[in-house]
Amino acid sequence: MPVKFRDYYEVLGVPRTATDEEIRKEYRKLARKHHPDVNRGNKSAEEKFKELNEAYQVLSDPQTRKKYDELGANWKAGSEFTPPPGWQAGKSTQFRDFSDVFGGDGGHGDFSDFFESLFGRRTAGRAGRASRAKGSDVEAEITLSLEEAHHGVTRSITFQATETCSTCGGTGAKDGKTCPTCHGAGVVRRRKSLEVTIPSGVHDGSIVRLAGQGEAGVNGGPAGDLLLHVRIEPHPLFKLVGDDLELELPVAPWEAALGARVLIPTLDGSVEMTIRAGTQGGQRLRLRGQGLNQRGGKRSDLYVKVRIVIPPKLTSEEKELFQKLAAVSRFDARTLLPRRE
Repeated sequence: MPVKFRDYYEVLGVPRTATDEEIRKEYRKLARKHHPDVNRGNKSAEEKFKELNEAYQVLSDPQTRKKYDELGANWKAGSEFTPPPGWQAGKSTQFRDFSDVFGGDGGHGDFSDFFESLFGRRTAGRAGRASRAKGSDVEAEITLSLEEAHHGVTRSITFQATETCSTCGGTGAKDGKTCPTCHGAGVVRRRKSLEVTIPSGVHDGSIVRLAGQGEAGVNGGPAGDLLLHVRIEPHPLFKLVGDDLELELPVAPWEAALGARVLIPTLDGSVEMTIRAGTQGGQRLRLRGQGLNQRGGKRSDLYVKVRIVIPPKLTSEEKELFQKLAAVSRFDARTLLPRRE
């Protein structure tokens, strides 16, 4: 008897060339959107959730996907369809026990006529398990101060991720019925809290991977990972230039002209640096190994950019001294202007 053809690729919104990972990611995204926990009492969302599961059951396993693809790409979803010879029930045995997904008597009534016309009606304990698959990774952002990135820090973070349902152990069924906690999905979405140790030496854009803290795996597969993207917040003194630090240092005119020994702040306290006589404004002086800690025990450099400043208000004596300097000096700063051709 003809049934309505179902395009499982269209159900998941993926092309027929989609990889296993693309299929899994799209399924999880749509399953979260239409999950009964999120849409309580919404029958259309519940039906969509079942439809997604049916499509994923077929396309997530390489053997059943290959067999489904033998039908070709020219069938139109919703058109009448009669299974070709060789599709008798029981020919494909790669599906999971469907009672694990929706509970009840092997899933009868939860899968479409089209599905049962191709793969037959499954009964509990007779169908094989779907292949295990690792859960999706979860991405989050963590913001650190420059000092925390330099020294390392332990922080408490919270994020959303799925985990295996503790009521049904991930099977989706409890006492022969649909699990009342996960509604057959085998996973539940939880707000998770973790104490995370960020090692010394991370930089802006680093990714810290926490294994097994992502989305729950499929059919008992391992959980995905949590990927923490590190962002370093602006600092009042230091500027990040690649892996190095830059500090703008105010210098008095006489210090730049005569030279001086000055204290320079670093992330580990102050160090002394020599300002050589004749130092110009805008010059960058390097303090080797006084920047950020790096992985492997190395350390970047700190660059000191000289900014010459004058006293905002001169005393009468300072004014007199500057006047004497102006009278005796033969230096003309305008000679430093670029010449016109």
